[in-house]
Amino acid sequence: MKDFRGTGVAMVTPFKKDKSVDFNALEKLCNHLIDGGVDYLVVQGTTGESATLTKEEKQAVLSAVVAINAGRLPVVWGHGGNNTMALIEGFGQFDLTGVDAVLAASPYYNKPTQAGIVAHYHAYADASPKPVILYNVPGRTSSNMSPETTLKLAEHDNIIAVKEASGNMDQVGQIIKNKPAKFLVLSGDDPLIIPHMALGGDGIISVIANAFPSEFSSIASNCFTGDYNEARRMHYLLVDFIYMLFAEGNPGGVKAACHILGLMDNELRLPLVPIGTDLYKKLEKQIALIQSAGNA
Repeated sequence: MKDFRGTGVAMVTPFKKDKSVDFNALEKLCNHLIDGGVDYLVVQGTTGESATLTKEEKQAVLSAVVAINAGRLPVVWGHGGNNTMALIEGFGQFDLTGVDAVLAASPYYNKPTQAGIVAHYHAYADASPKPVILYNVPGRTSSNMSPETTLKLAEHDNIIAVKEASGNMDQVGQIIKNKPAKFLVLSGDDPLIIPHMALGGDGIISVIANAFPSEFSSIASNCFTGDYNEARRMHYLLVDFIYMLFAEGNPGGVKAACHILGLMDNELRLPLVPIGTDLYKKLEKQIALIQSAGNA
């Protein structure tokens, strides 16, 4: 089984001005991330605007990333939703060659009970041909996976990790304290990477790493080696930028940042729209500051 400790990247999906997928920009982004030293790639999570991609586009993007990656890093595929049976059927409708694990957000909108969340993930993991990473993101799903639920699911042989984006460090600590040894706890919140790892967490699936893969992945690396002084230095260099990225929603902020960095056009699919001019100008200044600090 591949190792998902360290820094994974929730990849954006580049679009052209006509809103079609920009596969040239996708290749540029993949190489930017791999050359930047991240530990694995996450394709078609929320940041990848997966909700707006057709089935054919999802397969094309996934296959393109697998081909560009050429086995250099593990690949995680986002496959979540609120129709359990449709997700299970979906496993047979996609070519998952080159995929090492799947990431599945807790069901949104339906607002299932904790028992319903457990039953959903058990059915999903039983059917999945790949190891499963849970994803708890109450800000999007309107329901929180309790620590007890996560720990119960952690006992399943095919569930290997959780991406914890509740923002509740007490909850994170409860999971880390009581989890099985084989189960990884990954942060889903870029600003919380240091406290998460100080509690014994295993890394992060990051948004900001699309823009600054080397700089952000160094935070996790330094936490693993116990160099929290260097981790804090990089955190404080990046933290204002991180909050700017989410000021008008994700992935609007990070796509604007990637455009400023010359990686892709600043295009999103409705109902998402690009960030406003004022925030864009603030991002330009912050990126210049980060780049100048890196060159100093």
